Amino acid sequence: MLHQAAPPKPPKGKLIFAPGHPVSDASHGLQRDQPPRAAQFSHSKLRRSDLSPDPFVQFHSWFSDPLLQAAVPETVNLSTASLPNGRVSSRIVYLKELDARGFVIYSNFGTSRKSRDIATNKNASLCFWWKPVERQVRVEGVVERVSAEESQLYFDTRARGSRIGAWASQQTSVLEPRSSTTATTQQKADGDPKAAAEAGQEVAEDEDEDDGRAALEARVREVEARFEGQEHIPVPPFWGGLRIIPETIEFWQGRESRLHDRFLYTRIGGDLGQGGEAKWKIERLSP
Repeated sequence: MLHQAAPPKPPKGKLIFAPGHPVSDASHGLQRDQPPRAAQFSHSKLRRSDLSPDPFVQFHSWFSDPLLQAAVPETVNLSTASLPNGRVSSRIVYLKELDARGFVIYSNFGTSRKSRDIATNKNASLCFWWKPVERQVRVEGVVERVSAEESQLYFDTRARGSRIGAWASQQTSVLEPRSSTTATTQQKADGDPKAAAEAGQEVAEDEDEDDGRAALEARVREVEARFEGQEHIPVPPFWGGLRIIPETIEFWQGRESRLHDRFLYTRIGGDLGQGGEAKWKIERLSP
């Protein structure tokens, strides 16, 4: 009788422990399930001779891989950190441009967490993960705001609803439930215990219907009315492009046994996009 090995039980108190994939053992013509093992990386390899001397050219080559067409390769993790506390925050954004100076994303820079971080610390990083080809690209550098003229060019390519949304959203600010706001307003205005009680009852009935979304949708309606019949919508002054000017760019290719190929480009001279060609040092890193 063939006995299957039971998967290891997670240590007490751990909700997730060493997740992996089932492994089959076909030795002696038997199919035996083994405890899950972490996935291996075996898609490809990376050698120094494969690399372009220009990391932007190398990035474009990887970004354009046909295997990534259905993988949304522009999806990227942007990390920023505030000073003096050093707290780091990350979020998924979309790469929208790669130019002679660096990598450009677009977002709200009026009320967002990233805007507060950048106000105290101009350093930021990007991390791309492309699972179909088992590759990462890590970018570290300093940031600068893209001009309003450049931002408008991209803003005009967005769907109208997205342009309206950019104006309406005070990104990361708290959206209060409409029910609580209504109750407070009525109680103060009426000064009537009976009316206050009725308002309180309405609040209880409405709490499950609105969790703050109504306030956002009200702003959207206001902006829609403001730009009604107007095809051209100006880019908001608090919204636009952020360019990450790289100091280092790492190209990571997964390999078996976690012995990955990693190559680091470090800028050692030149001023990106300012008429002088940037110079880069390339080094292989230990996995």
